[in-house]
Amino acid sequence: MAVVVNSRLTIPDDELEWRFSPSGGPGGQHANRAHTRVEVTWDPAASLATASLSPSQRDRLLTNAPAAIRLIVDESRSQHRNRSVAEERLAERVRAAMAPPPKARRATKPSRGAKRRRLEAKRRTGKNKKLRQRPGLDD
Repeated sequence: MAVVVNSRLTIPDDELEWRFSPSGGPGGQHANRAHTRVEVTWDPAASLATASLSPSQRDRLLTNAPAAIRLIVDESRSQHRNRSVAEERLAERVRAAMAPPPKARRATKPSRGAKRRRLEAKRRTGKNKKLRQRPGLDD
């Protein structure tokens, strides 16, 4: 089964390396004998699937992703469920690595009206605080 990352990138199953082992922990005989722990590894640099990406997306993926993406899932008692969770997380991780960087924030200054409103609010607050004082404490 292939992992669908987005409309342009699908990782074929033959490029994924799957390993299964007992998950350990509590669970008695089932946990000791059933191979429910799932480990999936994908190497984006050696992948033929990345050829379908634009050059900028491919460069971003190879720059932001490690040499090989490796995930281990042993949350469920079912190997099938752990495998589907691993596929979802692999797709999320690849999507995050391919995401364009956020735009740089341009520094702005407050407008003249905003400065005036802020100073008026400060004056009002100061006046209210002055009214709360006991009489005769004027400087």
